[in-house]
Amino acid sequence: MENKIILQTSNLSIGYTSKKEKNSIASNINLSLEKGKLIALIGANGIGKSTLLRTITGIQKPLSGTVFLNKKNIHELDSLTLAQNLSVVLTEKLPPSNLTVWELVALGRQPYTNWIGTLTENDIAKINEAIALTQIEHLASKKHYEISDGQLQIVLISRALAQDTPLIILDEPTTHLDLLHKVALLKLLKKLTQETEKCILFSTHDIDMAIQLSDEMIIMTPENTVQDQPCNLIMKGSFDTLFKDEHIVFDSEKGKFVIS
Repeated sequence: MENKIILQTSNLSIGYTSKKEKNSIASNINLSLEKGKLIALIGANGIGKSTLLRTITGIQKPLSGTVFLNKKNIHELDSLTLAQNLSVVLTEKLPPSNLTVWELVALGRQPYTNWIGTLTENDIAKINEAIALTQIEHLASKKHYEISDGQLQIVLISRALAQDTPLIILDEPTTHLDLLHKVALLKLLKKLTQETEKCILFSTHDIDMAIQLSDEMIIMTPENTVQDQPCNLIMKGSFDTLFKDEHIVFDSEKGKFVIS
């Protein structure tokens, strides 16, 4: 069991330090991310989901506690080791460039190429494999600005796959997508965890969809942060405290939120 865990947090406290003062957003967070699992991170706006993601990806230091990536403290790893074990897909605007989709996916190989950036046969194989896994072969020669937001999101996931890390973390990957593309994207993430044994963690506002498709969910509330399978979280009533509004109620029989 032990060797299935890729990332673990121990009594993690997250937040900001300003003028020698610590502003804690959430504390006592104990998570464990395992191989082959699709894990959704949910919580109300402003609860600290992005801060949590920045902390467990090593971008931001914790106020206290530790993040372990493959049993090593993530904040003590050099950037190359980090890039070979963890890939992050942020909702970012790409800088202006003439890159094709294939070239954009190829950027995922940067942690492995030599300083000239020459792609080996193995690199090219990994790029083509990532493109095949995400089924974007038909886009490969297009310029990245010629494709839709939904397609670009999948290209960025393909780039993360080419990076070939055991853990992929996505911040709000479904934000600008319509329902059809949201479902397609989450089903793709589910398929990738099953086919590649990677762990994929994503934050989302699409809670009903996450309940249906995720293996596990992490729920952040002002009181605590819990991780479990969706069915167990429903049984424990974990969704009931998610929104402080009497008009939005979680219906545990239907497994979704309803407006009362």
